[in-house]
Amino acid sequence: MQKDLVKIGTLPRGQNNCLVDIEGIKIGHVTLEKWISEEEKIQTGVTAILPHGGNLYREKVMAASFVINGYGKTTGLIQIEELGEIESPIMLTNTFSVGNVWQGTLQYMMNQTEEIGDTSGSINIVVGECNDMYLHSARHFTIEAQHAIDALEKANSRPSDNGAIGAGTGTLCLGYKGGIGTSSRLIEYKDITFRLGALVQTNFGQKSENPYISSTNRFSTEKLPDGSIMIILATDAPLSDRQLKRIAKRASVGLARAGSHVHHGSGDIVIAFSTANKRKHSSTDYFQDLRILREDHPIMNLLFQGVAEAVEEAIFYSMYFAEEVKGRMGRKVPSLNHESLFSSQSESDNIK
Repeated sequence: MQKDLVKIGTLPRGQNNCLVDIEGIKIGHVTLEKWISEEEKIQTGVTAILPHGGNLYREKVMAASFVINGYGKTTGLIQIEELGEIESPIMLTNTFSVGNVWQGTLQYMMNQTEEIGDTSGSINIVVGECNDMYLHSARHFTIEAQHAIDALEKANSRPSDNGAIGAGTGTLCLGYKGGIGTSSRLIEYKDITFRLGALVQTNFGQKSENPYISSTNRFSTEKLPDGSIMIILATDAPLSDRQLKRIAKRASVGLARAGSHVHHGSGDIVIAFSTANKRKHSSTDYFQDLRILREDHPIMNLLFQGVAEAVEEAIFYSMYFAEEVKGRMGRKVPSLNHESLFSSQSESDNIK
């Protein structure tokens, strides 16, 4: 399906307008949908993001995290903050399944890395979540460790689909069906080009204040949970972990533009990494030589702009490509009405 229906901002998109436009990244999804009774339904899943196709423990990537609002149940952020690196896949799922997804990811990494838990110590597994229990029967504990392994084994470098898939199978966004969304931007300056991408798991918003979304098809008969969003950012620009923290903070700009004011009960969490500088787990060298982008170079401002645009566009795609879903307790969440996305042509022109 073409993803040129909405164009946010002015920077050029990547070739696939997807996180995998950054070379080496792989994405995998496991989607679970099944009625288990007239009132209860499985509507959930797992999404796996691999920063590169090698062994992530043996070749770590620089990373940072930023908590916009901390009503979330992620794992692994403390060590990312301390060491500025990621050494495992980044996993997304529902709130009650963080433990099983963590366990499955650990098993996956131990299967390919015999030194973990033996000669090299432990590993920092990163799992993020959104609460999908409005549509999904969360008390049934559907997701098992094997589902995380399945998502990892399915991961590939083909452009990821958008919508109600993987960890976004049961989520909501701005009064419509939410899900997984992804987008990318080219960061061009003179004779050099970097790539920056965003992948989101959207589950936020009571009402949208964004003028480009019509309210005519939004359900409003029942109080919805405050919700959350997981935002994964990746770039091939050579950034330090401190610079990645600065990049991660700018995700809040795209989130706000999409209509969120960050509820009290929302878990709005950003994880950012760069594929440019990998650190070997085992080395006898005293020093590590890194090539890092200058802080005051104009490219930094373009990266900031790219984050805001890619995050906002990815949020829209998470809704735009999500079909209407009927979940537990007879709850039905509509798909974003494409025809009412813009209330006028002039408004549409402003966003392109």
